[in-house]
Amino acid sequence: MGRLTVRLPETLHRQLEMQARREGVSLNQYIVYLLTRQVTLAYTVQAVPEEDAARQRDQFAALLQQLGQASHEEIQQVLAEREKVAPETELSPELVSRLQERLRAKGSSG
Repeated sequence: MGRLTVRLPETLHRQLEMQARREGVSLNQYIVYLLTRQVTLAYTVQAVPEEDAARQRDQFAALLQQLGQASHEEIQQVLAEREKVAPETELSPELVSRLQERLRAKGSSG
């Protein structure tokens, strides 16, 4: 564990001591708690401004439009070239077969 010596104004030191006493913890524990809480705020999800969200939606819609322009043959070629992997152990062979059949049916209808 690291060690840090900090010089505090006397009034701040007293306020921190009082708060630590109210919480029933040592001054050190209270300061560690406050620092941890402050640092974790940097990792908190922040709301995105509406104009940014609208711009992202527009970009996503444009990307979908662009992706939608691939022909059935191009899609089949990409699928044929993809890496084959073993199914996850949680998937039963029956479930895998049903999913493959549904994919084949979707591919032949569209």
